[in-house]
Amino acid sequence: IVQKLICLVRVALSSQDQNDQAIKSVKASLDGHGIDSHLFTNKSIVKDADCVIVTGGDRGVRNYFHRVLDSAIPVLGINESESSGFLAQIDLREFSSFVKRLKSGDFTIEQVPRIGIKIDGKNAYPALNDVAIFSSKSAMLMEHVLRVNGEEIWHDNSDGVIISTPIGSSAYSMSAGGPVIFQDSKVFGIVSVNSLDVTRRPLVVSEDSFIEIDGISSKLRCEAILDGKDRFKVDNLVTCTKFVQPANIIRMKKDSTAVSALVKKVKLAEDLLNMPPSSKLLLKTLEYEGSLTQKELSTKTLLPDRTVRLALRTLLEKGYVKKRVSLRDTRQRIYEIPK
Repeated sequence: IVQKLICLVRVALSSQDQNDQAIKSVKASLDGHGIDSHLFTNKSIVKDADCVIVTGGDRGVRNYFHRVLDSAIPVLGINESESSGFLAQIDLREFSSFVKRLKSGDFTIEQVPRIGIKIDGKNAYPALNDVAIFSSKSAMLMEHVLRVNGEEIWHDNSDGVIISTPIGSSAYSMSAGGPVIFQDSKVFGIVSVNSLDVTRRPLVVSEDSFIEIDGISSKLRCEAILDGKDRFKVDNLVTCTKFVQPANIIRMKKDSTAVSALVKKVKLAEDLLNMPPSSKLLLKTLEYEGSLTQKELSTKTLLPDRTVRLALRTLLEKGYVKKRVSLRDTRQRIYEIPK
């Protein structure tokens, strides 16, 4: 973590939607404190800004860093709910109370590592959470060889393999039995998912390692899924290294640490044991993706609308999920995991 003590005068605002009400609210708060700000789109490049403010919670921050590869400009993530994330700490409703600190440079910058990825020799965008390599059809075994720094570690048959950063270790990797890694650790996690070898265990390797997943094959085509979002066809080889430029994340809260967030995840994991499968799937989707509408939940989980509606009702009754009105569209209801 690097201490930052400068006077902010120029702020870039990033949003997927130019009509985003959240970004308009942020801009109004900045204008009220005499801070110059401008909105840039996916096609424009951020230059000469002291920081970038990104709406959309953790998902918005991940999407930003998928587009912006080599910028060292620090990013402040804004949630549109009360749920603080690993990447976006500040709630939109409390943002105005942090503007003075932002202007005076009273914050720290955390350098979050990213995974540099090549798929069959071609560069993909760096991942903040993880890269998962699986058969394109679930429950289909995938054969692969894992090498670290040129040394073969295993030749395995499993559902797939996940390479995760410390931040990503508490997402998909943890669900697959991987280790939970503290954010300041200089390591990556590797998990072979549901291996046929019952002695197979997750690995933790130095972030400076050269990781190769080679000889990838299955009865159907295999895919690399980056940060749970985009899928890329894999013919044979995926290599992973530490990406040169880390994601510089602005931290303004000391109480939103990896430790407190991980404690909540462990408690949630215990509660999941007593839930029906549909409720578990919705909770894990909200945990990984952030706030979503009922329609988005149906699309991402592939569950029928009625199943999603009944599962949400159960989760709301038990207090595992909360519902609020969308700031972008008041006709929409947003579901999220509360603090």
